[in-house]
Amino acid sequence: MQPVSSVEGRAIPFGAKNVDTDVIIPAAWLKTISRDGLGKGAFQTIRKNPDNIFDSAEFSGAPILIAGDNFGCGSSREHAAWALLDLGITVVIAPSFSDIFAGNAFKNGIVTVELPLHQIDRLMEVAQTDPVTVDLESQTVTTPFQDRFTFEMDPFRKHCLREGLDEVGLTLARDTAIADYEARQADHLPWLAQATVPVQGMGETA
Repeated sequence: MQPVSSVEGRAIPFGAKNVDTDVIIPAAWLKTISRDGLGKGAFQTIRKNPDNIFDSAEFSGAPILIAGDNFGCGSSREHAAWALLDLGITVVIAPSFSDIFAGNAFKNGIVTVELPLHQIDRLMEVAQTDPVTVDLESQTVTTPFQDRFTFEMDPFRKHCLREGLDEVGLTLARDTAIADYEARQADHLPWLAQATVPVQGMGETA
């Protein structure tokens, strides 16, 4: 997982409400267990329209997506977060998110920013022509026009996102403590460290 500190760039002014995970990545793409290539299927039904905003040259490579209420509702598929990342999006700004989607996004290094609707409307306006900056340290969203909107974030999630720590990374960060614990267990409970003796006859053929 890549660390995220500050993200600056064009923001896709999508703005749609109640965008469920089937819209983000259709079910036909769920057969894969790889995270690579899912960007091609992201918002597939919307992108059937040749004039869709996701394939607009103006927003090519945009790292920020601005959406409406209840983004990521529907099923719990983690592929939705994978598809957004593969599309190049690392920040989603919306008035509210599905709890499951927000959790999946966090675990995959996507920053979810909740702002009031009137601030979303302002960012939608700015995004038409200018970049937006999301800073995790100050927990602010700013524009070139002196707009400055603050957002709340769980301190633990903020730490993990800034350090690029997923669940595996968090475990590996405590590898010394884990090794020390295992060494103490081997001293105090040595029989647990002994190899299991196979039962006679098990696995033998007549």
